[in-house]
Amino acid sequence: MLRTVTHATWRQMLGALILVVTTGVVRADTIQVKMEKLGFVPAEITAHVGDTIEWVNYDFVAHTATAHDGSWDVLIPVNAKKTVVLKTEGTVDYYCKFHPNMTGRISVSK
Repeated sequence: MLRTVTHATWRQMLGALILVVTTGVVRADTIQVKMEKLGFVPAEITAHVGDTIEWVNYDFVAHTATAHDGSWDVLIPVNAKKTVVLKTEGTVDYYCKFHPNMTGRISVSK
């Protein structure tokens, strides 16, 4: 038996498809970490895969945000900001190559 699909039925199906697609959208956050007084503030943060970490350098010298595992290495000049998007879950310890006493940790979950 062949069924005719009406215009109203197509609209209902399209509406249901849009609902399914839009409810699966995950919102990513931007988390700011300041570099000031030769330290990362806050030094420890929690984030999710897909979030963006934004480092802002308020210090009087350039810094880096360098992951110990090699996943990223970002140079942040004075009065500048740089970002990294987190791609995997886990704990990432990082530091400044110029000032190794500057350390931070990001705990990333799904």
